[in-house]
Amino acid sequence: MSLNFLILFSFYFIILLTILGYGYFVLSFEKNDKFFLNFGHVGLLGIFFLITYSYLSHIFIPHSKIHNLILILIGLISFFYHFKKNFRIPNLRKNLFFLFLVFLILFISLILKKNHDDFPYYHFSYTYNLTQESLNFGIGKLNHGFRTPSSIFYLNSLFFLPFAEYYLFNFSAVFILGFTNIILLQRILLFNANFQNDKRKITFINYLSLLSFIFINIFFYRIAEHGTDRSAQILIFLLSINLLDYFQSRNYQKVDLLFTYALLGLIVSLKSFYFLYFIFSIPFILFFLEKKRNLLSTLKFIILNKYFSYLFILIFLVILSYFANTGCLLYPISFTCLENFTWSIPPNDVSKMNDWYELWSKAGANPNFRVQNPEQYISGFNWVSNWMNDYFFNKISDLIFGILFILLILFIIFYNFEKKKNKIQISNLVFLMYGLLILILFEWFYNHPALRYGGYCLIALIFFIPFSLYLNSKEISFKKYFKIALILVIFSLSIFEIRNYSRIVKEIKIYDYKPFKETFYTIDHNYFKIQKRIDDLKNKDGVFSKTIF
Repeated sequence: MSLNFLILFSFYFIILLTILGYGYFVLSFEKNDKFFLNFGHVGLLGIFFLITYSYLSHIFIPHSKIHNLILILIGLISFFYHFKKNFRIPNLRKNLFFLFLVFLILFISLILKKNHDDFPYYHFSYTYNLTQESLNFGIGKLNHGFRTPSSIFYLNSLFFLPFAEYYLFNFSAVFILGFTNIILLQRILLFNANFQNDKRKITFINYLSLLSFIFINIFFYRIAEHGTDRSAQILIFLLSINLLDYFQSRNYQKVDLLFTYALLGLIVSLKSFYFLYFIFSIPFILFFLEKKRNLLSTLKFIILNKYFSYLFILIFLVILSYFANTGCLLYPISFTCLENFTWSIPPNDVSKMNDWYELWSKAGANPNFRVQNPEQYISGFNWVSNWMNDYFFNKISDLIFGILFILLILFIIFYNFEKKKNKIQISNLVFLMYGLLILILFEWFYNHPALRYGGYCLIALIFFIPFSLYLNSKEISFKKYFKIALILVIFSLSIFEIRNYSRIVKEIKIYDYKPFKETFYTIDHNYFKIQKRIDDLKNKDGVFSKTIF
């Protein structure tokens, strides 16, 4: 075992504890300790805080090794302080064991030789720039990828550390997956905060969590392909489940609203496209809260409470990064672009890029191909037949067959169980959620029908919600449910391990890769081209300027 492997393994768990430390820091401002033992919730709150901090701090300073090391140490201090303070809480150590077990299982996904194609193009260079420079205006003119920054770059930039250097730049995706898995497992196995089986009535939420868990760990097994898209879709699964569960439950508390806003903030910050989910989530929240107060007081409650201010700060900082890079508040939406700044992307270029995204998602273009008349191709439904042949039957059909296979397995398992005597009642909340998902699916299909733009989670949830209601119509004891759910969880994680092991074996054959010796993924000089251009422009004629253009 090499030093590089030990560095990767050690920092993996050190950063894990750091994230939890900042999650506890957020919760320390709340009198409610509901989430203290729920490490999944604590972890995602910690990620929310670190992303917000990353955006804010980068305005003034680069995320250097020293800065990041201090940040890590503060997070560790926070974790051990809260751990010592609450050491005598029952089952705390059991929860820690469960936490480390989940992340140990996921560690195999970090052993890789090659990242996805966008990683050298702009994911690495953007993240690396955050470690070298504070906020610069106009860097969107250097690279198309720099026009659409993602919060995952800002989080990754905090992991630029001594010894490890920039080889931890894809840690964020694993942490998002891991914390989501923990939350879903607690719902699937009905563990309460004290790590005991909560033998309350099994609901369709438990089945929906189980289906989502199976899907996420089987389909999203390769961390190197998560990019800026799959992490957001993982959180959309979680947001949908939490909204349905919280708003149907009579145990809904204010701290649950904090977590809901944190999820929304994380999703929106990961990619500009996901602002759509923020817009569509508002009616859902209003539907629930308006029952308790009139519409005006509901709006005041949503907007004026402190939790919304956390969400607002993050969204403001995200918009600021878009503006600094492109002159647009939300690139590439043309009407949000301001032309009167030296660094502004010309309106014509914005329109062309918007058309390119639409053309690409409708199977009309790729790096080596483009239809002869793009404007005509993307108008109306002219693109549908080609999209069906080149994209639907190559990618979406495989996804649907995979989903149907999962549903078939569960159908066979639960088929022989009798139907419940009491008629299953579908709440208005479920109808509302399903209606919103269908509405978003239509918008997705018409404007950007690519799986990376929300297709995975939308298609899966369209199947999973009604099937979860069907499973919930079966009469089953808690003991039998628990055994079946546990077997399916183990099966899903086993598939995750097997697929990653097969990937590593394949990479060893292709690249003559030695994972325990050459642990870090490949980095070459081409990864630093953008930073060199920035350095040259910044120091041109010996004059330093924060505005590159």
